[in-house]
Amino acid sequence: MNNQNTLDKMKQMKLYGMYDAFNAAILSGMSNDLTQDQFIAQLVEHEFDDRKNRKYNRLVTSAHFRYHATLEDIIYSDDRNLNKLELLRLAECSFIDKAENVLITGSTGVGKSYLASALGYHACSMDYKVGYYNTSRLISSLKLARAAGTYLRETNRIQKLDLMILDDYGLQSLDKDARMILMDIIEDRHERKSTMITSQLPVAVWYEIIGEKTHADAIMDRLTHHGHRIELKGESLRKKSPQFTTEINA
Repeated sequence: MNNQNTLDKMKQMKLYGMYDAFNAAILSGMSNDLTQDQFIAQLVEHEFDDRKNRKYNRLVTSAHFRYHATLEDIIYSDDRNLNKLELLRLAECSFIDKAENVLITGSTGVGKSYLASALGYHACSMDYKVGYYNTSRLISSLKLARAAGTYLRETNRIQKLDLMILDDYGLQSLDKDARMILMDIIEDRHERKSTMITSQLPVAVWYEIIGEKTHADAIMDRLTHHGHRIELKGESLRKKSPQFTTEINA
């Protein structure tokens, strides 16, 4: 048997996991200690893991998260108003399957953006397609897309995301164009895909940020319908002792 020929064919077929496992087995002689069935199973397992890891890396790269965040690093101190059981339920990602929304509010520094990023990373590990956006920058880019004639292409791309994260919502009031853009995004995703929003402002104030009553009612009705709310409290984690610095917050 020509092992090099087999390795070359594995590369040509893009079986990179199998290639690495087979090459390692040849170099170490490990395959001599396994039955044929065991060896084949090991090659398949390496290929499966390699494809899953590469897909995860692609999903994370395309999401453009603000922080590299993990659920394991979330802080559950008593003053944060963060229910661990509730978060573990969200981590099951059934809210994405049900096209439900998550609204995360709290003052600056309490961990909204980090929490959203951690849930987003976890969703990627479960093969969901995620997009992470600063709200103001997204609306500005979509205004430019409308002028350039690429608006529908950009909104269609956003619509296909399993989970869209809008960070820092409400830093400035919406003008007419921004209001229409937000309405388009939320309407396209309503009961089809999940949207997660972080904001320094309580949900009740979001109506004022949107401005015009008809659009505010329509947008907020779609956002809060079957929505999960997390209201983080407490002092800014940036001001706390070094034990809190693992979780970098916004």
